[in-house]
Amino acid sequence: MHPLVVSHMSIVSSLGYGQDATLDALRTGRGGLKPCSFETVTLDTHVGEVGGVEDIRLPDNLAGYDCRNNRLAEMALRQDGFAEAVAGVRERHGADRIGVFLGTSTSGILSAELAFRARDPQTGELPAAFSFATTHSTGSLADFVRRRLGLEGPAFVVSSACATTSKVFASAARMIATGLCDAAVVGGADSLCLTTLYGFHSLELVSPTPCRPFDADRNGVSLGEGAGLALLERADRKPAPGAVHFLGVGESNDAHHMSTPHPEGMGARLAMERALASAGLRPGDIDYVNLHGTATTYGDAAEDQAITGLLGTRTPVSSTKGYTGHTLGASGIVEAVISMLALRNGLLPGSPQTVTLDPALRSRYLQANERGRLDRVMTNSFGFGGSNSSLIFGWAA
Repeated sequence: MHPLVVSHMSIVSSLGYGQDATLDALRTGRGGLKPCSFETVTLDTHVGEVGGVEDIRLPDNLAGYDCRNNRLAEMALRQDGFAEAVAGVRERHGADRIGVFLGTSTSGILSAELAFRARDPQTGELPAAFSFATTHSTGSLADFVRRRLGLEGPAFVVSSACATTSKVFASAARMIATGLCDAAVVGGADSLCLTTLYGFHSLELVSPTPCRPFDADRNGVSLGEGAGLALLERADRKPAPGAVHFLGVGESNDAHHMSTPHPEGMGARLAMERALASAGLRPGDIDYVNLHGTATTYGDAAEDQAITGLLGTRTPVSSTKGYTGHTLGASGIVEAVISMLALRNGLLPGSPQTVTLDPALRSRYLQANERGRLDRVMTNSFGFGGSNSSLIFGWAA
């Protein structure tokens, strides 16, 4: 794969709005998980809810897209000068040469839940104001962002569970490589809703405490929400100082089970192997891995086998889901941005929520932050149905 420049990025999660708030949380060990008080949920669990979503208003001409998920996307567009950066690239390349490739798994399901509550008691008819196409539909997200940014290039939404917003990087790389666009906006959003919270609860995967990846007593996920965006461009011969490059991507599918990964992490390892091959790298070239690390018993064990089998036991790894919660379809972009922040700042984020490491797991799992030069980092995203994706970011050769 030909490297692409990540010329701009933004992030919103329970840690706060923007890169500075996220980096501050990682440096200080400040997590974003709190006891669940979302909507009418009565579950005993912690969630990573983004504050202030209710106060966001979309532009008047896009008011029909109003839902929690698109509000999160709007928040990401407003952070770190992202929309302004896209406007500059649009001037250089033209609106029809910039693609929009986004991901979501929940989309605007909450809007449909609220509409269902308000249906006509006699006919069961949904409220006339409810618009499936512009809120609940997964396609709503790309349509909203594309119109919000004034772009006219190719656009679509990927929905492949928790690998969703990692896989859009691969989509963009392919579209740019084939000449269909010169730059791309990638990322996405996922928002809390009752379907997700009660659905994971029914699978007995939700922890009553803040999740503890790789802990001996880990007992499930803490669900979260978030959004993030990245602007990818063809690499210049002389990239700007400090420019992070998207170096490689690998994808695979376990085809093992609908909700449980292959016990030996075969699909996870294959995705990582393909990412290394895509980037022209060897296992020893990776300086840090941001794990998928959901804090489930089987998921962490499977990823540990994949990591140690491919990278050995010396590469530092950790999961930042103890900070943000599992943001589901948004986890790929949220953790990609975190990984790029780690790369830029020489920060290997620890996992202070993890108290006692599981002795059965062999990875070099970081509980406390470490400092050091990072040249290449990998981030993993694995989803239900066995969908796997690994991304590699680093400096230009």
